[in-house]
Amino acid sequence: MKILIIRFSSIGDIVLTTPVIRCINKQLPDAEIHYLTKQKFSDLLSNNPYIHKVHCLNESITETIKELRKENFDFIVDLHHNLRTLIVKLALLKPSAGFNKLNLQKWLLVNFKINMLPDIHIVDRYFKAVKKLNVINDKLGLDYFYPNSEKVNLNTLPDHFQQGYLCLVVGGKHFTKQIPDLILTQLCSKTEIPIILLGGAEDRERAENIITAAGNPAVFNTCGIYNIHQTASVIEQSLKIITPDTGLMHIAAAFKKEIISLWGNTVTAFGMYPYLPESDKEKSHIYEINGLKCRPCSKIGYNSCPEKHFNCMMQIDINQLLKYLNK
Repeated sequence: MKILIIRFSSIGDIVLTTPVIRCINKQLPDAEIHYLTKQKFSDLLSNNPYIHKVHCLNESITETIKELRKENFDFIVDLHHNLRTLIVKLALLKPSAGFNKLNLQKWLLVNFKINMLPDIHIVDRYFKAVKKLNVINDKLGLDYFYPNSEKVNLNTLPDHFQQGYLCLVVGGKHFTKQIPDLILTQLCSKTEIPIILLGGAEDRERAENIITAAGNPAVFNTCGIYNIHQTASVIEQSLKIITPDTGLMHIAAAFKKEIISLWGNTVTAFGMYPYLPESDKEKSHIYEINGLKCRPCSKIGYNSCPEKHFNCMMQIDINQLLKYLNK
């Protein structure tokens, strides 16, 4: 049986599909699993031992469909569920299944603060798409695989980090998901454990300014230095991670790390909080401000706070967080 899984983006969402990939492979050992995603995210899947082939979405969806038709799939698992995946499924004319994105329920929560969302993680909702295949969730959590060549040798880091460190995520696709500079600076100046800052090249200058303001020599800026696999390696070797609602949070969950997550405009009710096996659930520590009339303001995020105060992040009790970190 040849199965095509579709998820175009992004880092966190793709990592959240890995239990489905693993369970299909383990429970249907004769199945050949293919995965369709965007080119820039293909590296996230290229080292996954449960996937036989990764297909990349071309600029021309027509060309992509031509390539996929050659594979003659038996079943399509749609884990993105949008117009383009509908076009692909209609063009391939193969049996398929998807999942409920609950867009109406999310809209009601964002716009009217009416919560009609089921208390179920998106990973468990993904498994609705493989129910017809009789594949069930093994509850073993997420996966992340990277080549040994990308593993960061901790001996190459400054001496402060040889005996352990925590990761602090600076970046985030949207401003209203990011941890504010003031909180990042306080964490860097008052946390007793050495800190490695994580983010992209676009976060590097901001991270440098935070280090300067913190005045702590035991803070190391890796923003823009490491690729996604190397960043994952740094997370895997860390003691714990402090992160907003980002893809790196889900990578940390794949490594069963202790996760301290700070939530801004998004809420855990959307079902995308750290997904850990039952035996590791105590490793997830969520900090959020409940009861704000403006929260959630979006299911994705904004480039600035619509209310101009950013209270969803700024009101987080940094002293409580520091007490926990330094105990």
